[in-house]
Amino acid sequence: MIRLRVDLPLLLMSLLTLPLCNALSEGEACGTIPRLAAMEAESNKFLLYINGKFKPSSSGKTLQVLCPVNDSAVYEVQACTKEEIDEAFEAAKNAQKLWSKTPLWKRAELLKKAAAVLRENAAAIAEVMMYEVAKPLKAAISEVMRTADLFEYTAEEGVRVAGELLLSDAFTGEKRNKLALVQRVPLGVIVAIPPYNYPLNLAGSKVGPALMAGNSVVMKPPSAGAVTEGKERAGRQLGKGELKRGCRGSEVGDYLTQHRLANAVSFTGGSTGIRVAKGAGMIPMQLELGGKDPAIVLPDANLKAAASAIVKGAFSYSGQRCTAVKIVYIVEEEDEISRVLLPMILELVKKLKVGGPEEEDVDITAVIDGKSASYIKSLVDDALELGAKLQLPEGGWKQEGNLIHPVVLTGVKKSMRIVYEEQFGPVLPIVSVKTAEEAVELANGSPLGLQASLFTQVNGAPARGPDHFPFQGFKDSGLSSQGVRWSIEAMTKIKSTVLNLAQESYTQG
Repeated sequence: MIRLRVDLPLLLMSLLTLPLCNALSEGEACGTIPRLAAMEAESNKFLLYINGKFKPSSSGKTLQVLCPVNDSAVYEVQACTKEEIDEAFEAAKNAQKLWSKTPLWKRAELLKKAAAVLRENAAAIAEVMMYEVAKPLKAAISEVMRTADLFEYTAEEGVRVAGELLLSDAFTGEKRNKLALVQRVPLGVIVAIPPYNYPLNLAGSKVGPALMAGNSVVMKPPSAGAVTEGKERAGRQLGKGELKRGCRGSEVGDYLTQHRLANAVSFTGGSTGIRVAKGAGMIPMQLELGGKDPAIVLPDANLKAAASAIVKGAFSYSGQRCTAVKIVYIVEEEDEISRVLLPMILELVKKLKVGGPEEEDVDITAVIDGKSASYIKSLVDDALELGAKLQLPEGGWKQEGNLIHPVVLTGVKKSMRIVYEEQFGPVLPIVSVKTAEEAVELANGSPLGLQASLFTQVNGAPARGPDHFPFQGFKDSGLSSQGVRWSIEAMTKIKSTVLNLAQESYTQG
């Protein structure tokens, strides 16, 4: 049981008192960012942040943020209105005109300062994440540190985004009497919608590159994870992020992504992103929409290493990761591989610690809410009804509130929903196939295509890699690429300036 206590630490104090005029061009009115304490109107009730000010919503309504462990309310956030969204967009549009004139070195300097503040306050931010999304405390602290690293790398990468000079005589029949100066310029106002499972890192991976590229941001956090992202905003304090905490996606999501002032959308989540892409019109999209990530085990694999990597990949953060191992295909003629590999997997899964996120070295915590838990159970029930065998938990399905004990299924067939639907929970289905070609065919039968892992003589835990690696989905798993450099490119566009020379110009050495 989580002790429902929220400290409001003097978080990010040194950075929060910096004047905004340090970041912006000369001539702009200069003010100071409010301290973090201004984020709350009363204990555990958090405010909107629009146009540099914290305030309650004019709706007079709030939304409860429920702790996944016991569904008790730990925070309240504002239920914003469409008029407040309009206000945020107008503010972001006006701010972007000035922010885009901020020198690259100054943008980088501020990102690095934000990274330092995140590190200094990692424990306080991680505690909030633990309450909001039931992430184990050690993993939550790691996420804060990872986000700080991301900001620093973004700062370094951003100052090295180079332009290009093109010569006209490279094209057949042309003389060298024209030059094209090609550079990347900001898109304008970016709508950022991150998910609950990495509320800090996946917000930072959108906002950091957007700001470094000269954009402003209107961000709608998920209902779970909103306060964590609000504390990150306080840490960034670049003056250009317009945070709308507490807007319910089902009510204002379309209005945000289809807003007339939105110049791009960066969205991480599930299949909702497909509807976002269809409705948003002719603006750039950066979408990562989940995956049914298969692990294929070939006969020559190091089975001990494969078992360890598969269990880690399937059950980290209770399987609530878009790149988690969602299904295993074992290539074997009979069951010669399963006889060895399955006991290894079961032994490792039995060792996983199940409990509350505040417990030391816990592996499996509650999934995000009751709706998610019910969906996960429906997939397992469907598989069992169609002939799958429940290897774990011993004695049958085990659930305490939103806490689902790890599940391993064998005898899984392609007629079962769990072969193609993303469970996003602590469930590992295992399928036995005759050939590698059959495994690939079944894996490719999914409408999703985000990540896959192959276990042969070379083994390693399946993962997307560091945040500067490109990361993209195929099919229904997304559009465009993430990763620092690729995110900066996704949030900019090419602008060409052609210089007509009075005469041909061939530079001599």
